[in-house]
Amino acid sequence: MNDNPLPIVLKDPWLSPVSHAVTERYERFKNRLNHITNVYGSLKTFATADHIFGFNYDAKRKGWWFREWAPSAGEIYLFGDFNSWDRKANPLINTGYGIWELFLSDKDYGQKLTHGSLIKLLVVSAMGEDERIPVYSKRVVQDEKTKDFTAQFWNPKKGYTFKYQKPELPSGEPLLIYESHVGMAQEFEGVGSYTDFKDIILPRIVSAGYNAVQLMAIAEHPYYGSFGYHVANFFAPSSRFGTPEELKALIDEAHRLGLLVIMDIVHSHTVKNTREGLNLFDGTDFQYTHAGPRGDHPLWDSKLFNYGKDEVLRMLLSNVRYWLDEFQFDGYRFDGITSMLYFHHGNGVDFTHPEQYFTEGVEFDAITYLQLANKLMHELFPGSISIAEEVSGMPGLCNKIEEGGIDFDYRLGMGLPDFWIKLLKDQRDEDWNIREMFNTMTNRHFDIKTIAYAESHDQALVGDKTIAFRLMDKEMYFNMSKEQQNLDIDRGIALHKMIRLFTITLGGEAWLNFMGNEFGHPEWIDFPREGNNWSYQHARRQWSLAEKDYLKYHWLSDFDKAMIALVRQYNIMLAMPPWLLWADEGNKTLVFERNHLIFVFNWHTSNAIPDYEIPLKETGDYEILLSSDDKAYGGFGRLDASLHYPSYVRDGQAFMKIYNVNRTAIVLRPLKMKNN
Repeated sequence: MNDNPLPIVLKDPWLSPVSHAVTERYERFKNRLNHITNVYGSLKTFATADHIFGFNYDAKRKGWWFREWAPSAGEIYLFGDFNSWDRKANPLINTGYGIWELFLSDKDYGQKLTHGSLIKLLVVSAMGEDERIPVYSKRVVQDEKTKDFTAQFWNPKKGYTFKYQKPELPSGEPLLIYESHVGMAQEFEGVGSYTDFKDIILPRIVSAGYNAVQLMAIAEHPYYGSFGYHVANFFAPSSRFGTPEELKALIDEAHRLGLLVIMDIVHSHTVKNTREGLNLFDGTDFQYTHAGPRGDHPLWDSKLFNYGKDEVLRMLLSNVRYWLDEFQFDGYRFDGITSMLYFHHGNGVDFTHPEQYFTEGVEFDAITYLQLANKLMHELFPGSISIAEEVSGMPGLCNKIEEGGIDFDYRLGMGLPDFWIKLLKDQRDEDWNIREMFNTMTNRHFDIKTIAYAESHDQALVGDKTIAFRLMDKEMYFNMSKEQQNLDIDRGIALHKMIRLFTITLGGEAWLNFMGNEFGHPEWIDFPREGNNWSYQHARRQWSLAEKDYLKYHWLSDFDKAMIALVRQYNIMLAMPPWLLWADEGNKTLVFERNHLIFVFNWHTSNAIPDYEIPLKETGDYEILLSSDDKAYGGFGRLDASLHYPSYVRDGQAFMKIYNVNRTAIVLRPLKMKNN
């Protein structure tokens, strides 16, 4: 046993057998940070590799330095339209420690190396001669005819100046994230732009009541259909959507509108491509990634970083700083954290004992990297948000580093959508276990901020189904007109609203929704590919469906707005944990209290019960604040919102009688709250 266990061990006795390993995790972090400080001066200085590598202007010498790290390269040349594509006219000099450099003076190249100039590297190595994209490129473009990617020298005369301050979440307001993809956010069949998103989509997000937008696929990636998860150029915003300045304008406008902007950052792996990415850059398979099979991800067909190398850490931490600094992002959703944490990537492992989190197959260097990344973010950019996409339940994920943790602000509640999929896929409505539903939503440490969600982009992809499509399937294509009656659609609309309200009020301290899911977008996501004749038909969002009054989609959209307004106004998600008041398995009715509001969920297929008695925590008169059965939300209007529901006391317990309507969720408020 450890004589001085860290706080996460003291708090959770289950970790006692690995107390020494928890301490060792913290010691590894401190040792690495001390090394960085001793060698590089500070973590902040360490995370400025982009100020050294790539193009950087020297005002004294009046010219541009270009540097690259490639320790095993034999020769490197910079070429492009500035030297008439002469591949060997401008060699870099090896200055030691694997660093190559070249100086291009204004006198010789000022009229040749201009904003927008196309650039490539010729790297000569044991593999031969290969044309490569510079690692620290700030812009990479694709030739429409050849489909080749090329770096651009990006130095606009007038860069973008941010006009608006970053917003802050008001105290007591939950983080409400609208997960988005810029390219597929528009309704037309094509690739949307940063400007389109700024002008058309941001106002939609604000109108829907969300206070944060999460942008996917920002860092440049060669294959559009990868959803941005196979990154090649970590410092280049995707040119498919526009220029870096247009991305900055998007973020600035979001800030003006009061939206935080979170970037989906992918540091868990990198694309295998050699012409565009980092793989085999200097002719070896161990420059940025692990050598041999350890460097290959078995399921993602990608390469895995060696987080133990200073140069790799420096590149990734500089990337963390870069987007927050240069583009004013407000934080990150770190993708694929489970894959990073373990050599087995979490595949096929049941995490049943503490050793599996600390000593068995654990990638220690990756954990240290994540600790450093969070420290860098929180110290240099106070208020920035870090979110972990992590499914194994790593202890200490959201605890402070000195407590034995990794210091993320939030974890994604990835088990919640999995639960809904399993329920909808494997069980009849009549067989749903309401206690299991409640326990699944609330099975977490309430002092660790969890982002609840019923579905995300993962469920919208081809090969999976959104909740709306699981509920209504092909009927969505033929029976969403208000003039048509259809029992499958009625069921689907009712349960769609209930599932989302149930998840947001029980499942976490923050919320995430993928664009379009709030109104039950009917189509899956299928990016252009050979198999669909390179069509954009399913790589877009049909907003007009929710705007047409004669279609039923707007009912779901309107309910989502009411739901979001409810949790914001009444501080539901950040309140004390819910109090289960009643679980009636026979009538599939579950009642709980949270922050003085009473939530009644009747999941039964047919039982609608007048004068249904429910217990209460406090006496008083109540009124309906929200009903999913309201006609305004596609319900049947069986509840009279003008009625008051008085409480009464029997044997020291307060009760209230309501009309308990089937497949309906109602939220009741004490009248005294209205009067305060």
